[in-house]
Amino acid sequence: MISRISRTLLLIQLAIAVLFYFLLRHFDWPIALAALGGIGIVLLLRAQVTANSFFLTWPYRGRTSTPIEITWLQIGKLFLREYRATMLCSSWAMPFLRFDQFTYPDTTSLPVLLIHGYGCNSGYWRWMSLALREAHITHYALDMEPVFGSIDGYAPLVDAAVRRVQAETGQKKIVIVAHSMGGLAARAYLRDHGTTHIAKVVTLGTPHHGTAIANFGIGINCGEMNWLGRYEEGRSSEWLQKLAATEEADALSAIVSIYSHHDNIISPQSSAHLAGARNIAMPGIGHVALALEPSIQQMVIEEIHSAQD
Repeated sequence: MISRISRTLLLIQLAIAVLFYFLLRHFDWPIALAALGGIGIVLLLRAQVTANSFFLTWPYRGRTSTPIEITWLQIGKLFLREYRATMLCSSWAMPFLRFDQFTYPDTTSLPVLLIHGYGCNSGYWRWMSLALREAHITHYALDMEPVFGSIDGYAPLVDAAVRRVQAETGQKKIVIVAHSMGGLAARAYLRDHGTTHIAKVVTLGTPHHGTAIANFGIGINCGEMNWLGRYEEGRSSEWLQKLAATEEADALSAIVSIYSHHDNIISPQSSAHLAGARNIAMPGIGHVALALEPSIQQMVIEEIHSAQD
């Protein structure tokens, strides 16, 4: 479904570019400049969408006693890298580059199950997959449907995918790598099935305690992962509170939460810090960009390698 939605949005953007092309031609712009103008308008609109995510989450950002400050130059790089990541994922990878698996008989690591986040599909993992392929790590990807369904409903999908990976690789345990809402689906799976089949769960930018921007989204899953109120007096959704109340300590200890101090979707950013898990905070990386950053990819690969130690 996400592939179809992404392709439809691309067609709408193409229509906008063509509309502005003819509008500019009407004012006697040269053909080349009119074409560049139409494309430029669409690129600016997309940049505005990325900028809006920063503006919407700014009032809810976490204020700590030791804030991680970045310079204006670093802020500019943060925005451009996040803009690039959203363009690549939504306009190329998710519409056209979904995948199911890549297997390597010579691998020395446990197999990996990749779980995407809200409004995405397996195409989101394109660049993480390239890094895993270079490292000869067997990995599978899961597309979670329905797009706007309950996170509880994704747990059986994760269970079926885990069992498939086990059956096809012959391994008793696997590693889960999950982005954003996918980390909550992984926690729901652990709540229902424990760590019998899981060596480690690595979450990237997961709103473990909720995110305020979910209040602007649609779907049951948005309601389940929202953050209610400002940072100081806010609280997690009822679903997240119930999830936390029913988790076992050994399940939490199997989780490694990698997140950014400057995430533009998870707000407050401290929501990604999960008590009982191992937490790794990084500066200056946007939400979508997390799985595209080489430094994060290398960190994930190291966590996969260490899962069987």
